[in-house]
Amino acid sequence: MNFPNYPDKQNLKALLRAEDIVGYRKHLGRMPKFQKLDGVLFCLERGLPRRMRWRIPVRRIGGMNADIDEVKRNGVVVLTGFGGGAPILAELAEELVVMGARRMVIMTWGGILQPDIKAGDIVVCNRAIRDDGTSHHYLPHEKYIDGNQGFANQLADSLRARGAACTIGSTWTTDAPYRETLEEIKQYQSEGVKVVEMESAGLFTIGKVRNIPTASIVIGMDSLADYKWRVPDRLDDIMRSLETVYAACVDVLGSK
Repeated sequence: MNFPNYPDKQNLKALLRAEDIVGYRKHLGRMPKFQKLDGVLFCLERGLPRRMRWRIPVRRIGGMNADIDEVKRNGVVVLTGFGGGAPILAELAEELVVMGARRMVIMTWGGILQPDIKAGDIVVCNRAIRDDGTSHHYLPHEKYIDGNQGFANQLADSLRARGAACTIGSTWTTDAPYRETLEEIKQYQSEGVKVVEMESAGLFTIGKVRNIPTASIVIGMDSLADYKWRVPDRLDDIMRSLETVYAACVDVLGSK
């Protein structure tokens, strides 16, 4: 694979860095008003922090290509409304690390690849196939990028303590959801890859480059496991799992 196109790009110095953008934002007085910044949760379900605010109170503290809420009880920062995909996630993650973030999780929904996973099932992802474009600008090409195994185990333990079944495994991160081919799905099924989504490889790459723990949690949504696109009749199980995952992530990210 010859990507990115410029040879050895990963070892070259960038002219624009996250440190520069954060410095400029400070200069303009446009920094989010964090009380504390340590743990960050990227939440693809945009309305979830507001829906959960009676159980987990939050306050809106600003924005930076995303809506930002801070959990009142422990200072965990939750980002929503940033769209999706590895490029925007990597951009935000880099800036937040510069601001002081030390642990990050992405929670999203994704496509199911294995026949034993059902809609609403929870997969804690500790590894991602790098079928995105972003990660290859940071690191030499390899098929996989790892998240932090210990951090993934913490999240899985927190979910199980809430009575939620979950599995730990790998995901396929792609930039092109309408180009998930039969040949790829069969191959990744045979390798035990559990789900497909668009963000995890980008976050894991920033974790490795910036030396912070990262993890990803995917709730099964639609399924490609039997080589047809299938969707659930109702979203009740998915919504319940989203709420459980959100609560578990807030607790783990806010713990010492």
